Amino acid sequence: MTTMSSPLDERAAGARRFVDRVSIVTGAGQGIGAATARRLGAEGAIVVIADLSEAGAQRTRDMLENHGVQTMVFLGDLSEWDTCHRLMDETLERFGRIDVLVNNVGGPYRSQYMWEFTEEQMYQDMRRNFWPTMFCMHAALTHMIAVESGAIVNVASSAVRGILRAPYAAAKGGVIALTTSVGLEVAEKGVRINCVAPHTTAVTDRLVPRNTEPLNLTPEQEALAQARLARFMGEGPYAGVDFTPMRRRGGPEEQASAIAFLASDDASFMTGQVLWVGT
Repeated sequence: MTTMSSPLDERAAGARRFVDRVSIVTGAGQGIGAATARRLGAEGAIVVIADLSEAGAQRTRDMLENHGVQTMVFLGDLSEWDTCHRLMDETLERFGRIDVLVNNVGGPYRSQYMWEFTEEQMYQDMRRNFWPTMFCMHAALTHMIAVESGAIVNVASSAVRGILRAPYAAAKGGVIALTTSVGLEVAEKGVRINCVAPHTTAVTDRLVPRNTEPLNLTPEQEALAQARLARFMGEGPYAGVDFTPMRRRGGPEEQASAIAFLASDDASFMTGQVLWVGT
């Protein structure tokens, strides 16, 4: 195996928990997904980079391969059943197994009161934040159960305990439910399913905006958006609802550290658990 010339993630501190393990990371083109791909790669994984954005996926691939990590890029819309199953099939065809699946793809579209969302906006949040996790879990589990081995880490959100993102919170609540329910179903079959629920995370490498539609915010909505940011720092009305105790946003690498822990053998006696990161 090629020796990496420099660390992809210094937090790994020399750990090599994923040597030659085939690890699929969805939404790996930017943000938490890209950070997770770097962390797993730094620890020796073979990384399948799944994303809708070719530019983001190629950027992550180039970074990993420059450090000696073996990769595969998969492009597709993971809110579609067939795409999720094709991802697993192509991974198996290329590498022969799936050891780790990180269901990270997603993200909220907007912050506003529940009654201000349109039907289409609600569907958008569910399509992006629930179906990819459910479909990818379904597609991967058959293969993992057959070999009685595998770890799935789902990415939910602290939004389920916050306000002003109801459809997103509902979708991520569903992700938590999939974790706690299916994690028990497969516990005796050698497969573990756990979940991280990140608090607000500062993403500085974003190539693809979460919402490509003009927001056209009213002054009242703009004020709500600013108030939401203040709440994370413990300021203003409802500050205690989704307050960040450390009074800062988390880094993608901090979320990736938690994901790597749950995916590794260090968490071998954990399944169906939700790890709240930043709250």
